[in-house]
Amino acid sequence: MAAHPNPALSHSPEEWPEELANLRFAAKDAPDLADSPPAGDFDAGPLLNWLFVDLNSYFASVEQQVRPELRGRPVGVVPMMADTTCCIAASYEAKAFGVRTGTIVADAKRMCPEIVLVEGRHEIYTEYHHRVVEAVESCVPVTAVCSIDEMACRLIGRERPLLNAIDLGMRVKRTIRERVGECLRSSVGLATNRYLAKVASDMEKPDGLVALPLDILPEALHQLTLRDLPGIGARTEKRLNEKGIRTMDDLLALGREKTGEIWGSVWGERLFHWLQGEDFDRSELEHQKSISHSHVLAPEMRTAEKAWAVAHKLLHKAAMRLRAADLWASHIGLAIGFAVPRGENVPVSRFGVPARGWRSEIKLSECQDNQTLIAALRRLWESRPSGEQFDHPYFIGVQLNNLVPDRLHTLALFDGLEEEQSRTRLNATMDQLNDKYGMSTLAPAAMLTAYKAAPTRIAFNAIPDLF
Repeated sequence: MAAHPNPALSHSPEEWPEELANLRFAAKDAPDLADSPPAGDFDAGPLLNWLFVDLNSYFASVEQQVRPELRGRPVGVVPMMADTTCCIAASYEAKAFGVRTGTIVADAKRMCPEIVLVEGRHEIYTEYHHRVVEAVESCVPVTAVCSIDEMACRLIGRERPLLNAIDLGMRVKRTIRERVGECLRSSVGLATNRYLAKVASDMEKPDGLVALPLDILPEALHQLTLRDLPGIGARTEKRLNEKGIRTMDDLLALGREKTGEIWGSVWGERLFHWLQGEDFDRSELEHQKSISHSHVLAPEMRTAEKAWAVAHKLLHKAAMRLRAADLWASHIGLAIGFAVPRGENVPVSRFGVPARGWRSEIKLSECQDNQTLIAALRRLWESRPSGEQFDHPYFIGVQLNNLVPDRLHTLALFDGLEEEQSRTRLNATMDQLNDKYGMSTLAPAAMLTAYKAAPTRIAFNAIPDLF
């Protein structure tokens, strides 16, 4: 990436101005940084509102921290030991060979013959996540945990001036290494809003620190590509290209209404304001719209009976999250990928499996209880395609959609308040027991087949409690 417009914003010590280098030295040698306020008292300079922490190659870094023999070696973390699955994380040593998250294992072995494959141990990643949060909290309060490896912190008072914010970012990075582990490298982004702070954290990896104050924001954004923005993936980029938007300059030239029109939703208008540096938080304006869980089945689980048990378990997990967030579902969806013999003229999935996909969704009366959700899932399951070509499900996904917050929930026409409250109390009791003693403590019998073969996986945007 090109050099930053303001050298004070780069994390490289040789590029810092003298006063910032001195500030870094003073902070490094302070006797107890956790208990001291940010160094210096700068009244001048740009103000920032957010500090964003992104752990680099998190799963692989935790494995290297726990297993010293993996340090300095290319490591790929996989959900299971099979050439047809994909890497869910790769160390920077593996990334040097082109291995990335999503790389099929067989391809990763070809690209990097020395790669060490490690089956994911998600309970350890969760434990380290909580340790990282505690380390960051010792420097600055964590406002939002965005995913297993990302968190955002709102800056206040003396934390906001540029040099103080940079010093705070360096202390956060150093504290993570000292208190959690030397292999845990992080990139820190600083900006006037949370979205841009996330953008800044992606600009220098690994182990970067980048600030985007308003005075350099236009020039810094011009250096990026569309895909550098969170929320713009391959499909969105293609759609933008079709509308004549191919560069950041093209995007930034659009007005608020045009940006919203192109996205076809309020998200486009919000993006416009975020890119101007305006500070408002998406979570302050809307609630979560969907909850989903999915699982790639091991070869021995690719039967209708065992796939149904896994679907049942995924719904159980989604329903617990639904109730914990005080949300109600008004739609439920089921997605199934069916494996077919190689050689047939069908697309190959991102998991390296030749497959046919199927998905269906039905509408519900607003609900959050297991009984209603399981009945709806069974309806979807029974409507799946049949025949020899659909005998081997390899992928299951369950999604609860069009979620309604508790404050907006309305009773179904034929439901009584007493009946709904009874169901709610029952589900709350079950969830408390499952939280305390494990998810299989109280669960439908049809689900028990799934527990050993479909262990808990961590989505990057969700951190399960340690049972």
